[in-house]
Parts: sequence; C-alpha cells; structure tokens
Amino acid sequence: MIRTEDYNYDLPEELIAQTPLKVRSESRLLVLDRETKTYEDRKFNNILEYITENDVLVLNDTKVIPARLYGVKEETNAAIELLLLKDLGENRWQTLARPQRRVKIGSIISFGDGMLKAKCVKLEEQGICEFELIYDGILVEILDKLGEMPLPPYIHEKLEDKDRYQTVYAKNPGSAAAPTAGLHFTKELLEEVKKKGATIVYVTLHVGLGTFRPVDEEDASKHVMHTEYYEVSKEAADTLNEAKKNGKRIISVGTTSTRTLESNYKEGVGFREACENTNIFIYPGYKFKAIDALITNFHLPNQLLLC
Repeated sequence: MIRTEDYNYDLPEELIAQTPLKVRSESRLLVLDRETKTYEDRKFNNILEYITENDVLVLNDTKVIPARLYGVKEETNAAIELLLLKDLGENRWQTLARPQRRVKIGSIISFGDGMLKAKCVKLEEQGICEFELIYDGILVEILDKLGEMPLPPYIHEKLEDKDRYQTVYAKNPGSAAAPTAGLHFTKELLEEVKKKGATIVYVTLHVGLGTFRPVDEEDASKHVMHTEYYEVSKEAADTLNEAKKNGKRIISVGTTSTRTLESNYKEGVGFREACENTNIFIYPGYKFKAIDALITNFHLPNQLLLC
C-alpha cells in the first residue's frame, strides 16, 4: 500500500515564492548527497558542476497555451471558468469546468462577447467536461486574446509576463501547465551545458489533467492516471539509444520528461519514434528503465508528482 498521507509535509504558505526571479538560473537548488545523506543549498546555475560530457539532458519542449477562460453561460448569464486540458480533435476539448453544477449537456458558454463559444457535449466526474469550441479564425490567436496562463493554485499573484511561465525552449503548443523543472534554464545556461560536452535531446509531452486532478484515494497506488499525449522523434530516439549503448547517463528534466521516456522505452527494443498517449503511473517499487537521473522541481504536499 502506498499511503497518500506519506506524501504530506508541512509547507508554510509564506515560503512559496509568488513572483519569478529576474534571472531564471538564480533560483535555488537543493542538492542531496545520497552517500552522506547531507543537503546543500546552491543556485540553479551551479547545476553545471554536476553535468559532464557523459550526460544526455532530456527536455520537454511543450508550450503552454493560455488555457484558462472566463465566460458566461448564455441561458442564465452565470459566470463559468473553463480550463482547456486536452485537444481531442475536431474542435473538441477535455476541460475542467467551474462550477460544474451550472453546466448541462447542451450548455453554451460565451467568451469575449461571442468571439469564442463552447458547447458542452459530455459530462464526467470531478469537474471534467467535454466541450465543442465554436469560433471563426485561428484558435491559438483567439486564446492569446481571451485566455490566461493557467498558473498553479499556489501562485496568487498575477503574472505580468506570460513568457515567464514558458521554458526558454518551449516550441510545441498544447500544455495546460508548464514543465516547471525546465523553467530555471536560460539559453545561456543551455549553451554552457553543450560546452561541457553534454548532449541535449528534446521530447514533447502535453501536460493535462494528471497535473490538476486531486488524489482522493487513501492508497495512492489505486489512483487512476489520465492519459497525456507525447512525441519522441526518430532523431531523439536514435540519440538516446546511442547513449544507452555507450553507457552514458540519461538525465530527465522534470517528471513530464520522465513519464515520456519511461513510457517510450521497451526492453529489448530501446527508445522508438512515437506519437501516442501514456497513463504511466510511477510510484515506489517502480524500477526505472529509461533514465538514470532526474532534475525535479518544487512539489506540493499530497501530490502525485512526488511519486
């Protein structure tokens, strides 16, 4: 049994930073020496001291879309918030609706005086709904005008610069949340990584409901993970397979990159080109096959990203 309570700890709210530092790489870095069981406070740019030419750094290049929308229900003018989680194709999206009790099959939510409308076509549990989006033009441009960045619930300050909730290497739009472990890299720091002889590989996983859904099970191992879409290119797969062959260390940047690599890697096959969904759930007892090290970020108490 994996008790959810085992992932609880005291986190004073006043210790949670509400605004980003001017320089990303000046963020704090906690280093644990597994042999001596000692901790050391560093800065993130000190991570160069722990990276060598024998390392392959894997980054998730997903790009966060302004997925939080505030609108009104056409029938009653009730305020409704939608968080776009996953593109299901044909203008249908999996969403979190708040409050869900005001949404029925057929309900139409209007945003920006009708610039964008969303028709409810399916209701699920825990606020999950499926909506058909109705609009003229290009959706990404409409979301840029109407949407807000879906900041984590522990951030209460408004983000003035949307780009600060993107990694500097964000490329492929589709995420409802940032792969936060990568937020601390700057372009200059990544260049220094390359100068040390390390290899950088990019994969894509669009962060969805798995990040936002609460854990209701007392036994965390019984929690059902929702699927998230990921891509591994042939070039990335070839580079990673070559690294494995030569005994190089594969360092995953963030839990999203970890889920991608562990889902993609097959014993006897290796890494492979893929565009597919994963619902992998990694918790104590799991034996890692794909990665050798992980750079991870701040995690809330009782959150499955700690698993």
